[in-house]
Amino acid sequence: MEKKLVYTGKTKNVYALDNGNYLLLFKDDCTGKDGVFDPGENSVGLTIDGVGDVNLRMSIFFFEKINAAGIKTHFVSADLENTTMEVRPATVFGKGLEVICRYKAVGSFYRRYSDYIEEGADLPAYVEMTFKNDEKGDPLVTEEGLVDLGVMTHEQYKDICDETRRITAIVAEELKKKDIDLYDIKFEFGYDKDGSVMLIDEIASGNMRAYKNGEYIDPMTLSKLFFA
Repeated sequence: MEKKLVYTGKTKNVYALDNGNYLLLFKDDCTGKDGVFDPGENSVGLTIDGVGDVNLRMSIFFFEKINAAGIKTHFVSADLENTTMEVRPATVFGKGLEVICRYKAVGSFYRRYSDYIEEGADLPAYVEMTFKNDEKGDPLVTEEGLVDLGVMTHEQYKDICDETRRITAIVAEELKKKDIDLYDIKFEFGYDKDGSVMLIDEIASGNMRAYKNGEYIDPMTLSKLFFA
């Protein structure tokens, strides 16, 4: 099948296929700084052999579970030998939107709201959305803001929240089988030509904050424990 490079990303390249789908090539490049892996960084800081492979393996595992649950995603198939994933076309919301689901009050949530909650306190699958904008620090945006700015409809917002909670529950259940506790996770959504919401991008350890026996697990260790 013919493929044409359309986008070179920090950790993935995107190719257009002649069947109308796209091909994601998972790379071993990682975001970080001064040679230290950090999923929160905005530039490539190092290369770790095999990280593309393990991120693809985790994405395949969860996309198949999510598709089986009847939740719409862009996942079609994957080729582990070439570290690629074929996906359906999707339009991103605005210039890119991140959707976070939180089970615990940690990280930026706790920093914002520490006057009102203890660190590590339980949260009821709290969903929040931020615009992907490094220069502006990925600003939070409300439902009314998203609708008034023309980024999405109220119905799409509700669908994203509902699906985010369902997907997070699936991920948390699988991690729990390894005695790992999910604290929060970050997703990306898009929509098809009919406006239907679908989960896009990847589901990898770098997008999760997880703990085991009360101790934080870095993304590389999380991947190893998950597939142990």
